[in-house]
Amino acid sequence: MNECLFCKIVARTIPAALVYEDDLVVAFDDINPQAPTHTLVIPRKHVVSIAELQELDVGLLGHLMLAGNKIAKFKGITDTGYRFVVNTGAHGGQSVFHLHLHVLGGRHMAWPPG
Repeated sequence: MNECLFCKIVARTIPAALVYEDDLVVAFDDINPQAPTHTLVIPRKHVVSIAELQELDVGLLGHLMLAGNKIAKFKGITDTGYRFVVNTGAHGGQSVFHLHLHVLGGRHMAWPPG
């Protein structure tokens, strides 16, 4: 996926200040934050969206969530609470078509969200 923005971040052809990384995911702060803490967790493997996941990707999805928890702890928002968001497709608000988990916190989150 040579044209995917997030694939370029994974490949380090576009710079990003990584907050977290391991063998399966990388995480960095959103360039247009919607909360005081707004970090994106992306798989190194290119997956267009959560709708494209296969049975063999179940572990990857769980790993994204666990990485999100690590980031929330690192950012100091575990005691006050935080939200995970995965946008899927254009109507779901997805603007970069590479699966990513938003970790949002540092303020009260309203409901309904959209």
